[in-house]
Amino acid sequence: MIRLIVGLGNPGPEYAATRHNAGFWFVDALARHLKVTLAPERAYFGLAAKANIGGQTLWLLEPTTFMNVSGKSVAALARFFKIEPAEILVAHDELDLMPGHAKLKLGGSPAGHNGLKDIHAQLGSADYWRLRLGIGHPGVKSEVINYVLKRPSAEHRSEIEKSIEQSLSGIDLLLAGDMERAMMKINARPPKPKVETPKIDKTQKTQGIAPQAAKETGT
Repeated sequence: MIRLIVGLGNPGPEYAATRHNAGFWFVDALARHLKVTLAPERAYFGLAAKANIGGQTLWLLEPTTFMNVSGKSVAALARFFKIEPAEILVAHDELDLMPGHAKLKLGGSPAGHNGLKDIHAQLGSADYWRLRLGIGHPGVKSEVINYVLKRPSAEHRSEIEKSIEQSLSGIDLLLAGDMERAMMKINARPPKPKVETPKIDKTQKTQGIAPQAAKETGT
């Protein structure tokens, strides 16, 4: 069962709407869903909230240590409450997924994400759950830092919000410990928009003649 859900990002209004804060956006949405309020907790170096789910305590956490030292906050709370890495879910921005896509997975490489690197170092384990929220890739490695610290376009922000909504739809399964079904729910690709096809006027339809041709021939 998940006992701690962490959202990664950078503190301060100048970073609030940037791609790197997608993890914060998820935890903010989850806090609203659970009707709890995040508040400063100096002992855990972040904003935290406690919810009661089926008689079990769930912690929400947004480190305010800046991204590169996120592990300081995560480890402080996890160690105090004796929360194992496998009971932790970390939500973060993911360059390798397009906006609108989300993926739940256990463990793996941090793949260059400095927040994940520090959590791994502080916990001494990579065996925690991750909710990867797609933000897309700038296409050039040298532009990555600039890209993640900028605001997404309105279209991409909307797609990221949709992936957060989709992730929340699987939260009950996740909190119940049904991780396989939660992955199926969260990892499902968003449906493609339907392509509208023009309706054919039955009065114009003639055998072997297209509507426009029928009109031109007078039939």
